Amino acid sequence: MPIIFGDRTRLYEVFQNLLENAIKFSGDSENPHIEFGVYKQGDESICYIRDNGIGIDPKYHSKVFDLFDQLNQEVEGTGVGLTLVMRIIETHKGRIWVESKGVGKGTKFCFMLPEKGKAK
Repeated sequence: MPIIFGDRTRLYEVFQNLLENAIKFSGDSENPHIEFGVYKQGDESICYIRDNGIGIDPKYHSKVFDLFDQLNQEVEGTGVGLTLVMRIIETHKGRIWVESKGVGKGTKFCFMLPEKGKAK
């Protein structure tokens, strides 16, 4: 696991929100699966939370972080969670993105934060 630095409370919010979304959008799957992990891409460590839930149509990937823009109106929520997550990550000089092959194919949220000693 990479060593990252930042505001512990805010970074906790990132993990909490992404995990809660993965649980919430696991749908009615018989075998819900949520995975947290880290992989290296070049000299960066990418953290991810992946689920096998309802997925997101690729045409909406750029909208998932928009304020008050809930893609699924049938699910409870305010539409601010992912916007908050993005702002926390960006405040920590990181980046976040979503990967999904479409509806019914699950979702993976990836983010990177500068590692200790590698801040830009």
